[in-house]
Amino acid sequence: MNKIVLLGKLIRDPELRTLEEGDKVFTRFIIAVDRNFKAQDGTRKSDLIPVTLWGRKAELVCQYLRKGSYISLSGRLRTGSYEDKDGNKKYIAEVVAEDFKFVGNRRDDRENNVEDLANN
Repeated sequence: MNKIVLLGKLIRDPELRTLEEGDKVFTRFIIAVDRNFKAQDGTRKSDLIPVTLWGRKAELVCQYLRKGSYISLSGRLRTGSYEDKDGNKKYIAEVVAEDFKFVGNRRDDRENNVEDLANN
């Protein structure tokens, strides 16, 4: 079973994109996910994880979330490889999100009329 659950913070504003065929929308964004331990110098490190989200859920994320917003999501890990223009093999990994929840201050949610829209 390929299942990932993450809680992280968007590192920039998400942008809605449309496939060339024009019938499907998606967004790609990166979230910073804190590690469970601190480094020797006492700082907490984060992993930067690329995420892709499709359809109405992508529209909701782009409408309501901004850089610094927290999001909880679940999905699957997709890996692959390609050859760059210099002939070097590059490996990629990203999370294809299937479900998400807005995470944050309830006061902010009420001000923006945001409730659990992700499941609609």
